[in-house]
Amino acid sequence: MYEPAAAPSDSLKPLWHVGDGRMLFAGCLHRNALHSHSVPVLLAGLYDDFRLKLRDDAWFSCRAAVIRAGDAYEFDAGGQPLAVVYVEPTEAPAEGLAALLCETREEHGALIGQQSDLALLRALYEDAASLRWADDAMADLIGFSKAKVRQTIDYRVASAIATIGESRTAESDLVRSPTVVSAARAAGLSTSRFQHLFKQETGVPYRRYAAWARMRAAVAEIVKGNNFTKAAHAAGFYDQPHFAHEFRRIFGAPASRSLAGVRS
Repeated sequence: MYEPAAAPSDSLKPLWHVGDGRMLFAGCLHRNALHSHSVPVLLAGLYDDFRLKLRDDAWFSCRAAVIRAGDAYEFDAGGQPLAVVYVEPTEAPAEGLAALLCETREEHGALIGQQSDLALLRALYEDAASLRWADDAMADLIGFSKAKVRQTIDYRVASAIATIGESRTAESDLVRSPTVVSAARAAGLSTSRFQHLFKQETGVPYRRYAAWARMRAAVAEIVKGNNFTKAAHAAGFYDQPHFAHEFRRIFGAPASRSLAGVRS
């Protein structure tokens, strides 16, 4: 297994990659406050353990962890490189991501691995030009996860996810997700039944997932080279402060920590 003696120079820029059904961050991080995501997340220390805290429990150290959608956590990487993989519910469940780890145990709903064989993530981080091949690499990684754990998400929920963020209002060019009432109608369900089904299938409410999809779109715009203001507007945020507030809520840290100077 490839395991360099030490982390490369901290001159490497943070890496964000947004692909179909998946997103990757790799870079040096410190402490992110308590937060939760609308999709399953894999955290992996690229060269060393990091500290993790689940809900109101005590801090502990681990090398890798998979957090289910909707579960609150915080971490402290101590300024060392950390990889974070976000996978959409239509792609793979948390158990699929856990298949990438070894020596796992379950703790308060999270899957903790003291060791991991994630050399591909280190290679992506170390190669300053990795955006050229990141899409293929992440497709292989998630493909392996999907092969290990088969999952079929309800087709009505999958269809609703596919339409989130696609529509625009007639009054402006802001991207708007269909309302929960419209999504329920398209699914042929009552609003209450649709909301129950959506949370059952994804782990989070429809509106919360829609907010995540909008944030994901904003990150994709920044990776393309747009500044925060243009990216925020393109993704449906009213202005940059609105985007900054939501980023801190969703990721537990200011956007400037991971998105400033991002590779593009």
